[in-house]
Amino acid sequence: MSLSGSWTKHGVRRVRAKRGDMPSGSLDARDLEPLRLLEVELEQGVPAIPLAPRRPRRTAVLVRLHGRPLGVVGIDLAEPGLAAEELARRIWHELGEAICRHLGADGLPLPRVLRPDRIAPADGAACLAERRDFLARAPFATIVVATRDRPKSLAACLDSLIALEYPRYEIVVVDNASATSAAADLVHGRRGHQTPVRYVREGRLGLSVAHNRGLQEARGTIVAFTDDDVVVDRLWLLELARGLEAAQKVGCVTGLILPLELETPEQVALERYARLGKGFSRRAFDLGENRFTSPLFPYAAGLFGSGANMAFPVEVLRRLGGFDPAMGAGTRARGGDDLAAFFEVIFNGYTLIYEPAAIVRHRHPSSLDSLERQLFDYGAGLTAYLTKIVLDRPDLLLDIVRRLPHAVAHALWPHSDRNAGWQKLVPHTLVRAERRGMLYGPFAYIASRRKWAAGTVRSGQVGTNL
Repeated sequence: MSLSGSWTKHGVRRVRAKRGDMPSGSLDARDLEPLRLLEVELEQGVPAIPLAPRRPRRTAVLVRLHGRPLGVVGIDLAEPGLAAEELARRIWHELGEAICRHLGADGLPLPRVLRPDRIAPADGAACLAERRDFLARAPFATIVVATRDRPKSLAACLDSLIALEYPRYEIVVVDNASATSAAADLVHGRRGHQTPVRYVREGRLGLSVAHNRGLQEARGTIVAFTDDDVVVDRLWLLELARGLEAAQKVGCVTGLILPLELETPEQVALERYARLGKGFSRRAFDLGENRFTSPLFPYAAGLFGSGANMAFPVEVLRRLGGFDPAMGAGTRARGGDDLAAFFEVIFNGYTLIYEPAAIVRHRHPSSLDSLERQLFDYGAGLTAYLTKIVLDRPDLLLDIVRRLPHAVAHALWPHSDRNAGWQKLVPHTLVRAERRGMLYGPFAYIASRRKWAAGTVRSGQVGTNL
């Protein structure tokens, strides 16, 4: 079960949607109901879930075993809550096969049922032994966080990064032309921690520019990127780094993006619409034996992951030229920088690994206006990225045109894998916002690219270290 699947099958009200904006005849009073998000680690046992005052009754439980996410179980709570025995029964019903698969790989006995007490002792688990072995030789890593005028969310992000279970790493905060010194003050306030936190100011606007500056500053052999509006899991960096050894010639690892909260209908709508979570199974993508069986591969780069959760060997990313400065948040193109990087990894003969055990939790927009802007940016970034491919490699144009009918059906047909299920649950304004972005993206990218080529990008204070 994915987060964007049955968690949001039912929900609440048409908040802030104008008459005529919602799909006719498809919504009831619960269509975008907020959810309470919980987490259960089976090795520690299955707890009871009380019905909390002023908290949603609909609950989504992320189930993990030895730190690895297995899936999500959705629950409708009733008075007085859910007993531990019943929660264990439901977890076993939905995720029993995944539990047994994990225990079997660990060389541990397989249960016939799941009981509320500890499922299996950690001692002897192969996955934990492998994790300990890797930690003993883990390479030095650099984490890059680009930020601009979001000190509150940046503070939460940094707190989670400082608490990572990883032996040797640094954090580079790239301040992308913020209007205040709040980001610099935050970094200065965390200088007493064992993990080095460095501040760099990059005055040229653009997420790609900020990421390239972080890549330039990186002292590690691997570089991981996340956003200032996420909170990372304690095993996030460890699992990204391990993913770089999951196959030969790995050029990138992406991870699972879960919501930090689903407390408004708009946040639920984005989770269902954008499908940031790519599932709970590790996957490999390349042009060889891991070639994905889709007519849109490798152009449908959104399949591979998202820029809020990605890592690269430093030398590979530098060899590929980093990120396109004409793309990404803060540019006319609005996005697509991560998609372009993923495509370059695969097109240049590397393998990309999707590792769901590398988890970040993203704070979704909580208003309809901000949600529409984000979906417009998603649409613009997608077509800007495709435009970049054609401009960089004109020889691929015929191949892209040949696949165009599949792409149009994938993007617009209501019953495609991408669209099935959500179009009846979100305002039409969101669908229209993304499609407007798709029309805007090619022209915006061309204009942004010309601006960069002409050297007319706005610059401020560049290269100031704290």
